Amino acid sequence: MKNFLLEIVTPQGVAYEGNAVQLSVRAIDGSLSVLADHIPMVTALKSAPCRVYLDASTVKEADCSGGILSVEKEKVCLLCSSFVFKE
Repeated sequence: MKNFLLEIVTPQGVAYEGNAVQLSVRAIDGSLSVLADHIPMVTALKSAPCRVYLDASTVKEADCSGGILSVEKEKVCLLCSSFVFKE
């Protein structure tokens, strides 16, 4: 799968910056998954679990406290109050 640059930022700093093949989050109007070459968009997020797919076989689950998701041509940026990867 094709990957994209993902940046996850909280008030405490950068929680993650690197490549991903998919990001799954809960937007205010439903679930949303972002893949490489997704149409540019901005949406508000609900507090909910999310998934970062680093590659086809590696998925990291996290708790996201809501925030804003910005999808641009060059990168995807998730801005949230807190973001904690589950062990």
